[in-house]
Amino acid sequence: METVRMSLREVVERWLMPGHAVPFRVRPLRNAGRGRCVRVEARAPRGDITICFFRHEDGIWRVFPPLPRRLTMRVA
Repeated sequence: METVRMSLREVVERWLMPGHAVPFRVRPLRNAGRGRCVRVEARAPRGDITICFFRHEDGIWRVFPPLPRRLTMRVA
């Protein structure tokens, strides 16, 4: 399966605005590690929405956090 790289704005618009424009604000989450997590706040007609987006090592924004790196051993 090929993944398509989209900007954070494109990902947010895909999640929040399938049919109409919704104003939103992006805020970085502190203690999330080098700006890899943001909180998107939007005011929608049915009520306020907050979604967290995580940037993975491949550069793609997703709504689930990346898996932690595991220690590995290698033989030279």
